[in-house]
Amino acid sequence: MNYRIEISPLRTWRDARGEGVKQQIVDFLKLNVDAVWTRDVYTIAADVDAAEAGKIAEFLVNPVTQYTRLGEVPAVRAEDGDCKFIIAIGFKPGVTDNVGRTAHEAIGDIVGRRLRDDEKIFSSVEYLLYGEQLTRETVERIARDLLANELIQSVRIFSGDQLQRPLPLNLPAVNAVGGGEVRKYNLEVSDRELMEISHKGILALSLEEMKAIQQYFREARGREAYGLDRNPTDVELEVLAQTWSEHCKHKIFAAEIDYENPESGEKEHIVSCYKSFIKKSTNEIAEKVDWLVSVFHDNAGVIAFNDKYDLVYKVETHNSPSALDPYGGAMTGIVGVNRDPMGTGQGAELLINVWGYCLASPFTADAEVPPGLLHPRRLRDGVHKGVIDGGNQSGIPYGLGWEYFDERYLGKPLVYCGTVGILPKKIGEVRGSEKTIKPGDYIVMGGGRIGKDGIHGATFSSEELHKDSPTQAVQIGDPITQKKLSDFIYEARDRGLYRFITDNGAGGLSSSVGEMASLCGGCRLDLATAPLKYAGMAPWEILVSEAQERMSFAVPPEKLEEFKALAASRDVEVTVMGTFTDDGKFHITYRDRTVALLDIDFMHEGLPQLHLKAKWKTPVFEEPVLAGRDAAADLKALVADLNICSDEYKARQYDHEVKGLSVVKPFVGARRDVASDATVTMIEPLSREGVVLSAAILPRYSDVDTYWMMASSIDLAVRRIIAVGGKLGHIAGLDNFCWPDPVQSEKTPDGEYKLAQLVRANQALYHFTKAFQVPCISGKDSMKNDSTKGGRKISIPPSVLFSAISKMDDIDKAVTLDVKRPGDLVYVIGSTAAELGGSEYYAMLGATGNRVPKVDAGAAIAIYERVAQVTERNLASALHTPALGGLGVGFAKMAMAGRLGMQIDLAKVPTSETCSTLELLFSESNSRFILTAAPADAEAVEAILQGVPFACVGAVDGTNQLCLSAEDASIEMPLAELLANYKETLAGI
Repeated sequence: MNYRIEISPLRTWRDARGEGVKQQIVDFLKLNVDAVWTRDVYTIAADVDAAEAGKIAEFLVNPVTQYTRLGEVPAVRAEDGDCKFIIAIGFKPGVTDNVGRTAHEAIGDIVGRRLRDDEKIFSSVEYLLYGEQLTRETVERIARDLLANELIQSVRIFSGDQLQRPLPLNLPAVNAVGGGEVRKYNLEVSDRELMEISHKGILALSLEEMKAIQQYFREARGREAYGLDRNPTDVELEVLAQTWSEHCKHKIFAAEIDYENPESGEKEHIVSCYKSFIKKSTNEIAEKVDWLVSVFHDNAGVIAFNDKYDLVYKVETHNSPSALDPYGGAMTGIVGVNRDPMGTGQGAELLINVWGYCLASPFTADAEVPPGLLHPRRLRDGVHKGVIDGGNQSGIPYGLGWEYFDERYLGKPLVYCGTVGILPKKIGEVRGSEKTIKPGDYIVMGGGRIGKDGIHGATFSSEELHKDSPTQAVQIGDPITQKKLSDFIYEARDRGLYRFITDNGAGGLSSSVGEMASLCGGCRLDLATAPLKYAGMAPWEILVSEAQERMSFAVPPEKLEEFKALAASRDVEVTVMGTFTDDGKFHITYRDRTVALLDIDFMHEGLPQLHLKAKWKTPVFEEPVLAGRDAAADLKALVADLNICSDEYKARQYDHEVKGLSVVKPFVGARRDVASDATVTMIEPLSREGVVLSAAILPRYSDVDTYWMMASSIDLAVRRIIAVGGKLGHIAGLDNFCWPDPVQSEKTPDGEYKLAQLVRANQALYHFTKAFQVPCISGKDSMKNDSTKGGRKISIPPSVLFSAISKMDDIDKAVTLDVKRPGDLVYVIGSTAAELGGSEYYAMLGATGNRVPKVDAGAAIAIYERVAQVTERNLASALHTPALGGLGVGFAKMAMAGRLGMQIDLAKVPTSETCSTLELLFSESNSRFILTAAPADAEAVEAILQGVPFACVGAVDGTNQLCLSAEDASIEMPLAELLANYKETLAGI
């Protein structure tokens, strides 16, 4: 029988969800609506009788605040008043329905038996809209632009007489039958036809790559013995497409590049930016430090922490799926990056999540958004909600978060998600960071089932967003299933029940098992054994699906039964799919038929290397006229700038106190409402040792020179760690490159310049990670961050997120940026120059400028070592490193956070050249700090700082004013006014 169970807030209670939707309709869509009321609907398609259905409804409702209705009843009750429209939104067939899946398990408990797989529970939400001014056209817009994503959700609108009758049941079941079909491709065709095969199949393979595949099958031997000929199967083509995708193989970073800088005469032949710069720096640093445990070859980087644990860290991007469905894409991003530490070594326990988003302004006018793209406000809301639901529901706190706004992220947002884990140094007789596979080990998949969600995710994210981008690349994560999986993993790990574990990420089983097979020399896997969400899937779809919450294991034969028994007891589905071999073959079957037989070496080493050209030319921009500007007015406006103002409203919707381990929190100060430079977290309760996390991203500097963008980002991430009490010597970095298409073509006529930008960023990464002794332990690149939807090409600015992680020996040494005592002296440490190019101040004026901040690594290191001595001796009352907005914003943040005034003489600020008042205030020169200290400690502080530029520039006072004086200006600003500007921009948004 099919039953409809409807649950809604009692009319005597508030409907917070409905009120929130109403406010969004008014604020975001600028439409008039009197009220919105919401209700949840469960459709039960299961073998339950009427009495059982009534019992289910009774258990699902909270009788104090909600009412329930069961069965075929009119859409609206008398109590619902004059409802004009109902919008019903559910998931399309095959899309993950987390609420329905959870209800499926709960209903089994209610009726006293486990529901079968073919018994389905579907969830949906209905919105009752009130208002005489509503029309079907406006209601369709509300559904389309605010409530639903029609890529993954169904929308039904009811009105008039329909509201007096029962609404039709929401039954989005997948009714496919069959499955198992395998196609073959004739590759003995023209070059044009080869490219048609690539394009139509969303393989994202170039002509050179298609011809390499063509040649491989021409020369293949021994296939006949397996029932194959020289025409590849669709399974084989899909495997190669996923394995060779930009997302998985990082083809641009691995390319041979001829780089030329005509201005300097420099010419360089580069064989792999990754090997020549990133890996080379880390390898050279590794010769001097002893705390690098595992870098670049596992799912995440691993560094030593103490005698008991190592630290694991990974940051990923999920840009393309988030552009299509911000909620599902971002949720998949966070639960996906959670699985990276889970699949590192023997499996790390999850400690902290981090997030960061590059977006277009939420205040972008509707007319500026090309057709086919989501409005930035809606995209931002969905991304935040997806990461909140994915991360906090798994019981993981967030430790760091940020947002960056630029109109060039309108085409594709950048959605960064990261996870820190802790990995025991020893698990039984095995090192926690090591794993092995032996021929004969079983291939076991555990976790969620396989569906069509996430198919072509790896290849899709390897190309620009366009009108034909595949909707099936969208996934929705299930944090509850993943939490059960993770708990099982740690038990199985501690009992030594597997040898190897890895995530089923991009490319699904084709990538995870393919990479595992390369370690032991081969595999044989039967796709017919795969647990599916529904029937009708082709073998290639099963193999490359990126459906979530899945891990692959290598289980020794003697441990298999115990492994399976533990999984069953923890309600985790595990499936034996084959065995690992040493015959050199990636051998895939479907029942008794071989559907793919590829040489492991060709899969992983047969990709043709790209040969590209890069040519640099220094851009020149017009300098803005600063004469006559009001410094006070500009500072007040700058603290309200989107990239400087408070994003506390969104950030507070995350939970940073799960586990109760935070020390320096994301927001600090007298009222915990000003963003901190970095955060400090204990790794276990009552620990004296802490983990410091920081991040830096400076995309506007790329407009001037990506070399100094990269250098400045590294410097900023490092000094943010110093600013909360950290020190040099045990800091590791993660580099996440997000770039517009840098390959010269008709679509990208400036590809050589964009590639030169990439080369210069990599050169700087090598120079400055080496100088600071901050090795990269992990990273990711995301290319092709362009959109051509709506007939308009939008490319992101070259963007690098540089994340840093460090050990703090004693959390009592941690310091925050808020000023704390009237009478404390204020010091500026480090020199200021007239470096306003790419600054937030110039951006506020609509300019770019040319003098981007540079980095003197030797001078910076001397400063950082001395500042660390100050914090080590607990001499700093407050410490902050100014960044966007320069010293002006830095002073303002410290005063606002402490709710205390400051008297500052700008003429005393150390400079390396003559600077105007505006340059002193808003230059973003690197390697600087603002420090406050008690007068009694002044002598000790100044003794430590000898040898580096510093000056006492003023004092903290008991007033509520920030006073900044200079020869040509005197600025007095009430803190209340600064706080209002700082908070109001994104308040409630």
